[in-house]
Amino acid sequence: MKLINQIKTEENLLINAVNNTLQLAKKTISCSVEVFVKKTIGININIRNNIVENIEFNSDGALFITVYNKFSKGSVSSRDFSINGIKKMLEIAIDISKHSSSDFFVGLPDIRLLCFHANNLDLFHPSELDIKKGINFASLVEQEAFKFDKRIVNSEGSFFSNHVTINVFGNSLGMLEKYKSTLYSAYNCMIAKENNVMQRDFYYSTSRKIENLEKPDILGKKTAKRAVSRLGSRKINTIKSSIIFSREIASTFFSYLIAAISGDNVYRKSTFLLYDLQKKIFPTWLNIIEKPDILQGLGSKPFDNEGVKTNEKYIIKNGILKTWLLNSYNARRLGLISTGNAGGIYNWLISNQNILFQDLLANMKTGLLVTELMGQGVDIVSGNYSQGAIGFWIENGKIQYPVNEVTISGNLRNIWNNILSISNDIDIRNNIQCGSILISEMQISGK
Repeated sequence: MKLINQIKTEENLLINAVNNTLQLAKKTISCSVEVFVKKTIGININIRNNIVENIEFNSDGALFITVYNKFSKGSVSSRDFSINGIKKMLEIAIDISKHSSSDFFVGLPDIRLLCFHANNLDLFHPSELDIKKGINFASLVEQEAFKFDKRIVNSEGSFFSNHVTINVFGNSLGMLEKYKSTLYSAYNCMIAKENNVMQRDFYYSTSRKIENLEKPDILGKKTAKRAVSRLGSRKINTIKSSIIFSREIASTFFSYLIAAISGDNVYRKSTFLLYDLQKKIFPTWLNIIEKPDILQGLGSKPFDNEGVKTNEKYIIKNGILKTWLLNSYNARRLGLISTGNAGGIYNWLISNQNILFQDLLANMKTGLLVTELMGQGVDIVSGNYSQGAIGFWIENGKIQYPVNEVTISGNLRNIWNNILSISNDIDIRNNIQCGSILISEMQISGK
């Protein structure tokens, strides 16, 4: 499949669809209009024990139209990009708006916040959808994992994907912008066995450029090493102890902050941080900066889902919460302006204390290194936190043995204030980039 030759044709088709929608709306209706179209083209390849289990081709796209009829809203989507199809969508959207309840806060963003000239963030690095190469990549990862250790006895699968996404956005305020991105991913999960007990673990790589993916041999060895390291897992007694969240789950740890400062939760008064804007919620040395313009960044975007230009800003500065995450609607509900976060966050850079992971272990001396979390035990209203955990017990700054079947708990407000240090082993595979995190004390519930 010649992907590269197809992209320009698809891009022109999407631009025409958005432009046609705006022109038809201008001629036929007197409402404000917002139009967004997104198309993703790519492949997913899954193999297991060197057998191809499935190959998926994706070519999914839809046109989304929202009309604002005074203070009522109507939204509709379709895969029909024809003129007649667009006309029908506009009619349906208008009809929906007439039957929707009036809401003073709905409407297009402030024109001063819109992105009329999208920056090139170097997100687009396409390669052909080569099925044979994709299968070979996934197979080599699995083969290297099996070769690493004789205790690797089975595979839960090896995965490779290659996708291109085209985004085009326009509205009746005169904005019509676009950007394209590529995303390559590889994933492997292996099973290790010893003394009739089995353990599994996984590793993955993701990048905007195919050449920046972890090489198959490295990816396979990392997966196997992680699976083997879990053999001999033990339960531990219930205890209060220091905890390290490994870099692989550090992004999950900070994702709770996203929900807690989301505009929807703030205006509904359903967050435990409701009265903490401009107050200290982290140690004074900790900063979080959102940088949506990092070249090739996994969380980079020139504008948000409403067309608002994205900008660099502090989320946390010297431990102090500096902003909510707002779209146009919840910003109006709060008497504020959009922060350009309709649709989520971008690249969050978490500050660290420039120490090695081994030094972090040494600083902890004794405690639990958590490498995997299970469950969804986080209450954003109260801040109470409880999740299943898997990891390793540390004594004298050294890994002693793997641990499973424990639960860690506390309150996020206390947990965040109890962060002692963050190491410089930053995981760049996520839109939250952070090193491993040392917490002074948490409750560990075991046997």
